[in-house]
Amino acid sequence: MRLLVVEDEERLAGLLRRALEREGYAVDVAPNGQEALWYGQENDYDAIVLDVMIPPPDGFEVVRQLRGGERWAPVLMLTARDQVDDRVQGLDAGADDYLTKPFALGELTARVRALTRRALPERPTVLRMDDLTVDQATHQVRRGDLEIRLSPKEYALLLELMRHPGQPLTRAQLIEHVWDFAFDSESNVVDVYIGYLRDKVDRPFGVHSIETVRGVGYRVGASR
Repeated sequence: MRLLVVEDEERLAGLLRRALEREGYAVDVAPNGQEALWYGQENDYDAIVLDVMIPPPDGFEVVRQLRGGERWAPVLMLTARDQVDDRVQGLDAGADDYLTKPFALGELTARVRALTRRALPERPTVLRMDDLTVDQATHQVRRGDLEIRLSPKEYALLLELMRHPGQPLTRAQLIEHVWDFAFDSESNVVDVYIGYLRDKVDRPFGVHSIETVRGVGYRVGASR
């Protein structure tokens, strides 16, 4: 899943990026409102973490313009302000949730998880393909009753595949949503991580649910 973090304070932006990447997200960072609008209008994000007090346009205006342009990624607004009027203004502008600084990183990541689920109500919390399950709330992966431990990137890759059951996803699509712009579209990182996943979720169980679609990419299908 891919997030946009909009934060002009370099140290905090780096902290947020690292925390969210540890959760398995691909993260882009914009330091001001102008870049935030460009990122938000050019890309489909699963959620946006948006500081209100950024170089212009401010966070309120950014979310207004994104909503005006029919960009509906859920927005979590961050601010040092704690007045009720400011919270109301943010929500009225189109934000979905509001978090006042200082905050605990654990709360922020929990709110991001909740927003991404809320944004896609048609998708259940637990995704299933035969006996393979991915719990988006707890990040647990199971084959039957056995829990499978995955790294954050392995989990993010499997989640992206499971969110599109039976649909082939190209390497470029997977890089975009699981990694970020820093990866060359010709990189073999997707193939490497597909191998890691197969070693953990398929081969020990004698199944072949992660399929190669020749000339396209990969998909998750029924076990065979």
